Amino acid sequence: MYPQQPQQQPSGSGIALTTKYHWMTFMLALFKPVIEINGQRVGNAWGRQIIPLQPGQYHLHVHVPYLWPLGKADLPINVYAGQTVEIEYRAPLIAFIGGAMGAPPQKWPGLVFTIIMFAVVGVLILCACGGTILAASTSNSTSADTFHAVTQLLH
Repeated sequence: MYPQQPQQQPSGSGIALTTKYHWMTFMLALFKPVIEINGQRVGNAWGRQIIPLQPGQYHLHVHVPYLWPLGKADLPINVYAGQTVEIEYRAPLIAFIGGAMGAPPQKWPGLVFTIIMFAVVGVLILCACGGTILAASTSNSTSADTFHAVTQLLH
């Protein structure tokens, strides 16, 4: 009988994971994402990374270790011989919601809410500035009218 050869990993089997954060959440660049497969840490970097795996079923977990685990996302993945599974993780724009993970491209979690909040803040700033300018222009014209009335009385 021949001795058994060690099993070699088929070429290209694994997961190609791309982790991203939105430019508006630039502070996340200070925190590296935690990447786990079946509970074992396998990476912690933003960007694309290839994780070689034997064919089989795996549980992929990603989160950002902020003040608490931010943007948790979990995904079961089947890896077949010679296959590299493309996966994309996007961190959320809002601290209290999960991240998005799956086949690329993924949507930014919390983007619509963030845009609405920026619009509301922008309208409030415009109202405050507009009200201040309108009040200043109204008080200036009233002062000018009072000045002209007083000068007319004096003449």
